[in-house]
Amino acid sequence: MAFVEFKDVKKIYHMGSVEVCAVDNMSFTIEEGELCVIVGPSGAGKTTVLNMLGGMDSASSGLITLGDKDISNMSSGELTEYRRTEIGFVFQFYNLVQNLTALENVELASQICPNPLSAHKVLEEVGLKKRMDNFPAQLSGGEQQRVAIARALAKNPKLLLCDEPTGALDFKTGKAVLSLLQDASRKKGQTVAIVTHNTEFTKIADRVIHVREGKASKITTNKRPKDAKTLMW
Repeated sequence: MAFVEFKDVKKIYHMGSVEVCAVDNMSFTIEEGELCVIVGPSGAGKTTVLNMLGGMDSASSGLITLGDKDISNMSSGELTEYRRTEIGFVFQFYNLVQNLTALENVELASQICPNPLSAHKVLEEVGLKKRMDNFPAQLSGGEQQRVAIARALAKNPKLLLCDEPTGALDFKTGKAVLSLLQDASRKKGQTVAIVTHNTEFTKIADRVIHVREGKASKITTNKRPKDAKTLMW
């Protein structure tokens, strides 16, 4: 059984009398420890997929599972607990608490989950050993995104979801952030899903889900994923 399963999932939004089908009977799987890239143009439905995987939105129909948990049939309260304990989120914009230090931002997230990792250790692992006491305004964009990744990893989540994690970064810093996410999968066995419009990112993935018009138009696997440090875009 796959670690993550999306089976015949549909998501319909109601806008007045108009129905918009953002995800249309989509099916795919992700194995534990894989780095999966969900790629497609704007409006294809990929962020809706991420939101449903993360329990931030519910499917209109179909089955979504993570391990032995059926996410698609959870109540609002159960989804809140699921987001808190099972999922790590990394977004395009860092969403750090501005009046807390880097260390305090990471500790804040680790306080809400049952088996957190050491905030100090995770910040060291993302290269911020000497920046723990700095506030977000004192950090570069790349450093702030590293704090955001450390915050997500410190939760020790079963699934790390990343929505355009390099979108606000320059090329060099973006590659460094992708390398961190690749290391989380390769070295720590973390299951990572990255949503992006950038097809170059597919080269570092174990599994690639191409999304178009709400459907998984193609699913491929890479036997030899490229090192993130070698990417060019």
